[in-house]
Amino acid sequence: MRHTEFWARMDAVLGPQYSRTWAHEHVMAELDERTVEQAFADGEDAKRIWRAVWTSLELPPRDR
Repeated sequence: MRHTEFWARMDAVLGPQYSRTWAHEHVMAELDERTVEQAFADGEDAKRIWRAVWTSLELPPRDR
């Protein structure tokens, strides 16, 4: 998954304004207690980050 696809999914789920705030502030256990921004800065794969977001937000299977 590319970063552009990741952010498109985030925007679709949370809205373009809130998705950036959420990515900056929400710490997830699935990302070793990091935020989306921190995980990307550490070089984490976008697909792994999306799976953590999907789990955290309890999104439906179609959004996986």
